[in-house]
Amino acid sequence: MTAYDKTDVVIVGSGFGGSIPAYHLAAGGAKVTVLERGPWLEAKEFEHDYLLGSSYTRAFDFVVGDGMSVLGGNCVGGGSVVYFAAMPRAPKFVFERHGSIGRRMWPSAITRDSLEPWYDRVSDSLPVSKQDWNDVSYAGGLWGAFCNHSGRTANPAPVAVDNDRCVNCNFMMAGCRFDAKRSLLTNYLPAALAHGARIRPLHEVQRIERIDDGDYRVHFNTVDDSDYRVQTGSGTIDAKIVIIAAGAGATPVILQRSESALGEMPHAVGRYFSGNGERLNTAIINEERVREVLGLSREDGKVYEANHIGKGPTVANWDKLDGSLPEYERYSLEQLYFPPGLGTILAQVPDGDEPRWFGAQKKEILKQWASWLTIFLMTEDDNEGVFGTPPPTGNAYRISQQMLGRGPLKYDPTPNTLHGWSLADAECKEILEKDGLAKVAPWTNDVVGAYTVHPLASCRIGDDPETSALHPNHELRNHPGIFVTDSASVPGALTVNPAMTIAALAERSVPGIVRALQARGVDVSYGAPAPDGSITGRRAVSKLSLVAGS
Repeated sequence: MTAYDKTDVVIVGSGFGGSIPAYHLAAGGAKVTVLERGPWLEAKEFEHDYLLGSSYTRAFDFVVGDGMSVLGGNCVGGGSVVYFAAMPRAPKFVFERHGSIGRRMWPSAITRDSLEPWYDRVSDSLPVSKQDWNDVSYAGGLWGAFCNHSGRTANPAPVAVDNDRCVNCNFMMAGCRFDAKRSLLTNYLPAALAHGARIRPLHEVQRIERIDDGDYRVHFNTVDDSDYRVQTGSGTIDAKIVIIAAGAGATPVILQRSESALGEMPHAVGRYFSGNGERLNTAIINEERVREVLGLSREDGKVYEANHIGKGPTVANWDKLDGSLPEYERYSLEQLYFPPGLGTILAQVPDGDEPRWFGAQKKEILKQWASWLTIFLMTEDDNEGVFGTPPPTGNAYRISQQMLGRGPLKYDPTPNTLHGWSLADAECKEILEKDGLAKVAPWTNDVVGAYTVHPLASCRIGDDPETSALHPNHELRNHPGIFVTDSASVPGALTVNPAMTIAALAERSVPGIVRALQARGVDVSYGAPAPDGSITGRRAVSKLSLVAGS
């Protein structure tokens, strides 16, 4: 089946970079259509299970590259449905980074101070709340105690979670069925739908072309609901403006595939990819030493054995987020729950025999899984990722019916990146192993290479045409009317969870997109109030399901 349609704005992807402009442009009077490659899941479909065919595999996209693997969202709501809702703002020094190009890579117009009003807007819209120690998980409290014992500081992380509704099930990475996690299903998307935006799930955009009247034509395939390798149809949709927000692992692939029709892409499309300098360490906790040295225990008499109880990341150590330190020596250490699957496969046996991620010794530490403590390291990398030839369709060669694919990303970490990882690993080890409280080892890179859940910078904004694909207003260089507003636009590693910054940049991009639409004759305005997440969240799922079924 082939379909054709026409609208004012096509938005590719429904994560932070897609949903935020969708709301503002629809509220301003534009006709908006959002194409999302993944399924549209309701709250009742967010399962407490990690089996094939559950929301865990339906809502994720895991793409193995050469030296780097990327885990992202694949559903309506994008990465916000599968994120852990930690929403810190990036440190000031991030915006002054030079990175691999030897000069400031952020546009001169953007500083932490200039981004602050947009951060505030996102914080109000989701909303984001400051936690106290009564809100953190057992694992977060334990990490805080470790940090304190070793002379470091620790803080509860700001989160987009309604703690009154959270049941501490720790299944939030597969979507929150209790409407406690403030994904985009609870704020921007319902608000966009209320203003007439259309969302089309299971529509995978392949390429874009310019048509005779100066508009753009977006080509898509529709995919099967259960086997994403199966194409069920195709079609096109014409628009005055195209906003690409498919994620840093897919946005450059779409643009590369469109080059034959659109003309030469900027040099930085598909280059300067960053994995946010990410790395994970797993500690095996010595329960009795924790009782003896830290004096900790739970109400039921257990000491810890609570890796799986709570919610994602709740406590972070930010001592090394110090702008006076040299670049590549600044990082954060955040307690994290990573669910079964990669979390158990890639964890290594501390001080074990090679291969440390597999074998009899690994089997023994798996028996102690409830006593694990996982620490998430976010460092400064060198933007060394490069995308090669795009696959025939989609962002990857699909290997399994859901979740798993092989992509064109090549990542070879530089000495700068390795130096940052090494320092963060050493700090983590010093904190966790003090006085025999635990044994710790980083996850292996032997199986899938490095890995990131926060891909960035593959089509980044900047002032320099040689090293940035986008103008500071997020418009693609030499291709007026095409904008990129997702994580691909972020110039480099942030040393903290990036969702808040991605969302703030998307908010900041909207006035410029409105002006571009007005110049193309669309009657659209800017100035809609921030969607009130505390109100819309209660009705989000029913509103989404009604529109999906209509």
